[in-house]
Amino acid sequence: MTRHPTDHPQFYLTAPAPCPYLEGKQERKVFTHLVGHGAPALNEVLTQGGFRRSQNIAYRPACERCQACISVRVRVDDFKWTKSFKRVWKSASDLVGARLPPSPSAEQYDLFRDYLETRHENGGMTEMSVLDYAMMVEDTHVETLVLEYRRRGPNSFITGAGEGPLLGVALSDQLSDGLSMVYSFYDPSYEETALGTYMILDHIDRARKMNLPYVYLGYWVDGSQKMAYKARFRPQEHLGPNGWVVTDAAAYQKEPHSED
Repeated sequence: MTRHPTDHPQFYLTAPAPCPYLEGKQERKVFTHLVGHGAPALNEVLTQGGFRRSQNIAYRPACERCQACISVRVRVDDFKWTKSFKRVWKSASDLVGARLPPSPSAEQYDLFRDYLETRHENGGMTEMSVLDYAMMVEDTHVETLVLEYRRRGPNSFITGAGEGPLLGVALSDQLSDGLSMVYSFYDPSYEETALGTYMILDHIDRARKMNLPYVYLGYWVDGSQKMAYKARFRPQEHLGPNGWVVTDAAAYQKEPHSED
Protein backbone atom coordinates (compact mmCIF):
# COMPACT_ATOMS: atom_id res chain seq x y z
CA MET A 1 0.00 0.00 0.00
CA THR A 2 1.33 3.42 -0.98
CA ARG A 3 1.91 5.73 1.97
CA HIS A 4 1.43 9.48 1.82
CA PRO A 5 3.33 12.09 3.86
CA THR A 6 0.19 12.82 5.86
CA ASP A 7 0.07 9.22 7.16
CA HIS A 8 3.13 10.00 9.28
CA PRO A 9 3.72 13.76 8.88
CA GLN A 10 7.17 15.16 9.38
CA PHE A 11 7.59 18.60 10.90
CA TYR A 12 10.31 21.09 10.05
CA LEU A 13 11.57 24.32 11.62
CA THR A 14 12.36 27.43 9.62
CA ALA A 15 15.40 29.61 10.17
CA PRO A 16 14.89 32.88 12.12
CA ALA A 17 13.52 35.78 10.06
CA PRO A 18 12.29 39.31 10.87
CA CYS A 19 8.81 39.26 12.40
CA PRO A 20 6.23 40.94 10.13
CA TYR A 21 4.09 42.02 13.08
CA LEU A 22 6.37 43.15 15.92
CA GLU A 23 9.32 45.40 15.20
CA GLY A 24 12.67 44.11 16.38
CA LYS A 25 11.44 40.55 16.87
CA GLN A 26 12.51 37.38 15.07
CA GLU A 27 10.09 34.66 14.03
CA ARG A 28 10.44 30.95 13.43
CA LYS A 29 7.77 28.55 12.21
CA VAL A 30 7.19 24.83 12.46
CA PHE A 31 5.53 23.39 9.37
CA THR A 32 4.48 20.22 7.59
CA HIS A 33 3.00 19.27 4.22
CA LEU A 34 -0.70 18.76 3.55
CA VAL A 35 -0.83 16.35 0.61
CA GLY A 36 -2.47 13.05 -0.22
CA HIS A 37 -5.65 11.40 0.99
CA GLY A 38 -4.92 12.13 4.63
CA ALA A 39 -4.59 15.90 4.13
CA PRO A 40 -8.17 16.87 5.13
CA ALA A 41 -8.03 14.96 8.43
CA LEU A 42 -4.56 16.29 9.21
CA ASN A 43 -5.63 19.85 8.38
CA GLU A 44 -8.57 19.48 10.79
CA VAL A 45 -6.34 18.36 13.66
CA LEU A 46 -3.67 20.96 13.00
CA THR A 47 -6.12 23.87 12.59
CA GLN A 48 -7.73 22.94 15.90
CA GLY A 49 -4.20 22.89 17.31
CA GLY A 50 -3.38 26.42 16.19
CA PHE A 51 -1.87 25.83 12.75
CA ARG A 52 -2.67 27.85 9.64
CA ARG A 53 -2.67 26.72 6.03
CA SER A 54 -0.81 28.28 3.11
CA GLN A 55 -1.13 26.27 -0.11
CA ASN A 56 -0.19 22.71 0.86
CA ILE A 57 1.72 23.78 3.98
CA ALA A 58 0.41 23.89 7.55
CA TYR A 59 2.43 26.08 9.89
CA ARG A 60 2.41 27.74 13.27
CA PRO A 61 4.80 30.10 15.10
CA ALA A 62 7.63 28.50 17.06
CA CYS A 63 9.45 31.56 18.38
CA GLU A 64 11.87 30.99 21.23
CA ARG A 65 11.27 34.13 23.29
CA CYS A 66 7.85 35.29 22.15
CA GLN A 67 4.32 33.91 22.37
CA ALA A 68 2.46 36.96 21.07
CA CYS A 69 0.72 35.08 18.22
CA ILE A 70 -2.55 33.69 19.59
CA SER A 71 -4.88 31.46 17.56
CA VAL A 72 -8.39 32.93 17.51
CA ARG A 73 -11.77 31.50 16.62
CA VAL A 74 -15.18 33.19 16.88
CA ARG A 75 -18.05 31.45 18.68
CA VAL A 76 -20.76 31.57 16.03
CA ASP A 77 -23.87 30.83 18.10
CA ASP A 78 -22.96 33.42 20.74
CA PHE A 79 -21.69 36.10 18.37
CA LYS A 80 -22.53 39.66 19.47
CA TRP A 81 -23.97 41.79 16.69
CA THR A 82 -22.91 45.23 17.88
CA LYS A 83 -24.46 48.39 16.47
CA SER A 84 -21.33 48.85 14.37
CA PHE A 85 -21.61 45.36 12.90
CA LYS A 86 -25.31 45.81 12.20
CA ARG A 87 -24.54 49.03 10.29
CA VAL A 88 -21.93 47.25 8.18
CA TRP A 89 -24.29 44.34 7.49
CA LYS A 90 -27.12 46.65 6.48
CA SER A 91 -24.90 48.81 4.26
CA ALA A 92 -23.76 45.66 2.44
CA SER A 93 -27.26 44.34 1.78
CA ASP A 94 -26.74 44.79 -1.97
CA LEU A 95 -23.73 42.44 -1.99
CA VAL A 96 -23.81 38.75 -2.84
CA GLY A 97 -21.08 36.21 -2.05
CA ALA A 98 -20.98 33.33 -4.55
CA ARG A 99 -19.34 30.11 -3.45
CA LEU A 100 -16.96 28.75 -6.09
CA PRO A 101 -14.32 25.99 -6.29
CA PRO A 102 -10.71 27.06 -5.63
CA SER A 103 -9.92 28.26 -9.14
CA PRO A 104 -7.97 31.48 -9.82
CA SER A 105 -8.93 34.07 -12.42
CA ALA A 106 -7.36 37.13 -14.00
CA GLU A 107 -10.05 39.29 -12.41
CA GLN A 108 -9.17 37.95 -8.97
CA TYR A 109 -5.48 38.60 -9.52
CA ASP A 110 -6.06 42.19 -10.67
CA LEU A 111 -8.09 42.87 -7.52
CA PHE A 112 -5.43 41.13 -5.43
CA ARG A 113 -2.73 43.42 -6.85
CA ASP A 114 -4.81 46.56 -6.26
CA TYR A 115 -5.44 45.50 -2.67
CA LEU A 116 -1.78 44.79 -1.91
CA GLU A 117 -0.52 48.00 -3.52
CA THR A 118 -2.99 50.06 -1.48
CA ARG A 119 -3.14 48.23 1.84
CA HIS A 120 0.14 46.31 2.10
CA GLU A 121 2.57 48.22 -0.07
CA ASN A 122 5.65 46.96 1.79
CA GLY A 123 4.36 43.48 2.55
CA GLY A 124 6.04 40.28 1.47
CA MET A 125 3.17 39.29 -0.84
CA THR A 126 3.64 42.26 -3.16
CA GLU A 127 6.16 40.27 -5.21
CA MET A 128 3.67 37.51 -6.01
CA SER A 129 3.26 36.83 -9.72
CA VAL A 130 0.08 35.60 -11.37
CA LEU A 131 1.45 32.06 -11.11
CA ASP A 132 2.16 32.54 -7.40
CA TYR A 133 -1.41 33.71 -6.91
CA ALA A 134 -2.76 30.74 -8.84
CA MET A 135 -0.82 28.38 -6.57
CA MET A 136 -2.13 30.15 -3.47
CA VAL A 137 -5.69 29.43 -4.58
CA GLU A 138 -5.59 26.04 -6.26
CA ASP A 139 -2.71 24.25 -4.52
CA THR A 140 -4.89 22.62 -1.87
CA HIS A 141 -5.61 19.03 -0.87
CA VAL A 142 -8.36 19.96 1.59
CA GLU A 143 -11.94 21.21 1.18
CA THR A 144 -11.36 24.78 0.07
CA LEU A 145 -13.78 27.33 -1.30
CA VAL A 146 -13.58 30.75 -2.91
CA LEU A 147 -16.22 33.36 -2.18
CA GLU A 148 -16.54 36.11 -4.78
CA TYR A 149 -18.44 39.21 -3.70
CA ARG A 150 -20.27 41.38 -6.23
CA ARG A 151 -23.33 43.65 -6.22
CA ARG A 152 -26.71 42.01 -6.31
CA GLY A 153 -28.16 41.97 -9.83
CA PRO A 154 -31.50 41.23 -11.53
CA ASN A 155 -30.60 37.54 -11.90
CA SER A 156 -28.93 37.04 -8.51
CA PHE A 157 -32.00 35.41 -6.99
CA ILE A 158 -31.81 32.74 -9.68
CA THR A 159 -28.04 32.30 -10.01
CA GLY A 160 -27.05 32.92 -6.39
CA ALA A 161 -24.23 35.14 -7.65
CA GLY A 162 -23.73 38.87 -7.88
CA GLU A 163 -23.14 40.83 -11.05
CA GLY A 164 -20.72 43.49 -12.21
CA PRO A 165 -17.14 44.13 -11.06
CA LEU A 166 -15.51 41.86 -8.50
CA LEU A 167 -15.42 43.65 -5.11
CA GLY A 168 -14.01 41.08 -2.72
CA VAL A 169 -12.60 37.56 -2.52
CA ALA A 170 -12.22 35.18 0.41
CA LEU A 171 -10.25 31.94 0.29
CA SER A 172 -11.43 29.65 3.09
CA ASP A 173 -11.31 26.04 4.24
CA GLN A 174 -14.38 24.16 5.39
CA LEU A 175 -13.77 22.03 8.49
CA SER A 176 -16.07 19.77 10.45
CA ASP A 177 -16.36 22.42 13.17
CA GLY A 178 -16.14 25.66 11.24
CA LEU A 179 -14.84 27.83 8.44
CA SER A 180 -11.17 28.80 8.47
CA MET A 181 -10.42 32.05 6.66
CA VAL A 182 -7.13 31.54 4.83
CA TYR A 183 -6.87 34.90 3.04
CA SER A 184 -9.19 37.65 1.90
CA PHE A 185 -8.86 40.86 -0.10
CA TYR A 186 -11.15 43.50 -1.53
CA ASP A 187 -11.50 46.63 -3.64
CA PRO A 188 -9.69 49.34 -1.62
CA SER A 189 -11.67 52.09 -3.40
CA TYR A 190 -15.08 50.71 -2.36
CA GLU A 191 -16.52 53.22 0.12
CA GLU A 192 -20.10 52.02 0.67
CA THR A 193 -19.15 49.68 3.53
CA ALA A 194 -16.18 48.14 5.35
CA LEU A 195 -15.64 45.16 3.07
CA GLY A 196 -13.04 43.45 5.26
CA THR A 197 -15.41 43.49 8.22
CA TYR A 198 -18.35 42.45 6.06
CA MET A 199 -16.58 39.35 4.73
CA ILE A 200 -15.89 38.13 8.28
CA LEU A 201 -19.52 38.78 9.23
CA ASP A 202 -20.60 36.86 6.12
CA HIS A 203 -18.48 33.89 7.19
CA ILE A 204 -20.05 33.98 10.64
CA ASP A 205 -23.52 34.05 9.08
CA ARG A 206 -22.65 31.21 6.69
CA ALA A 207 -21.20 29.08 9.50
CA ARG A 208 -24.39 29.59 11.53
CA LYS A 209 -26.54 28.45 8.60
CA MET A 210 -24.28 25.41 8.15
CA ASN A 211 -24.49 24.55 11.88
CA LEU A 212 -20.76 25.05 12.26
CA PRO A 213 -19.76 26.42 15.69
CA TYR A 214 -16.62 28.39 14.79
CA VAL A 215 -14.99 30.77 12.35
CA TYR A 216 -11.20 30.58 12.57
CA LEU A 217 -9.53 33.98 12.06
CA GLY A 218 -5.90 32.94 12.29
CA TYR A 219 -3.56 34.74 14.65
CA TRP A 220 -4.24 37.73 16.83
CA VAL A 221 -0.98 39.42 17.81
CA ASP A 222 -0.98 41.46 21.01
CA GLY A 223 0.72 44.75 20.22
CA SER A 224 0.23 44.58 16.45
CA GLN A 225 -2.10 47.20 14.98
CA LYS A 226 -2.43 45.05 11.85
CA MET A 227 -4.17 42.35 13.87
CA ALA A 228 -6.13 44.52 16.32
CA TYR A 229 -9.36 44.32 14.30
CA LYS A 230 -9.76 40.61 15.09
CA ALA A 231 -10.51 41.35 18.74
CA ARG A 232 -13.77 43.03 17.73
CA PHE A 233 -15.43 39.75 16.77
CA ARG A 234 -16.56 38.23 20.05
CA PRO A 235 -17.09 36.19 22.04
CA GLN A 236 -14.07 34.36 20.80
CA GLU A 237 -11.79 31.63 22.01
CA HIS A 238 -8.02 31.82 22.26
CA LEU A 239 -5.78 28.76 22.15
CA GLY A 240 -3.54 28.49 25.20
CA PRO A 241 -1.56 25.84 27.07
CA ASN A 242 -4.81 24.34 28.41
CA GLY A 243 -6.65 24.34 25.10
CA TRP A 244 -9.27 26.72 23.71
CA VAL A 245 -10.67 29.13 26.32
CA VAL A 246 -13.21 31.94 26.06
CA THR A 247 -11.45 35.27 26.45
CA ASP A 248 -12.25 37.68 29.26
CA ALA A 249 -14.71 40.32 28.01
CA ALA A 250 -12.99 42.88 30.23
CA ALA A 251 -10.00 42.74 27.90
CA TYR A 252 -12.09 44.49 25.26
CA GLN A 253 -13.37 47.49 27.17
CA LYS A 254 -11.59 49.70 24.68
CA GLU A 255 -12.61 48.31 21.31
CA PRO A 256 -9.85 48.56 18.67
CA HIS A 257 -10.65 49.92 15.25
CA SER A 258 -11.10 47.67 12.26
CA GLU A 259 -8.43 47.60 9.56
CA ASP A 260 -11.08 48.97 7.24
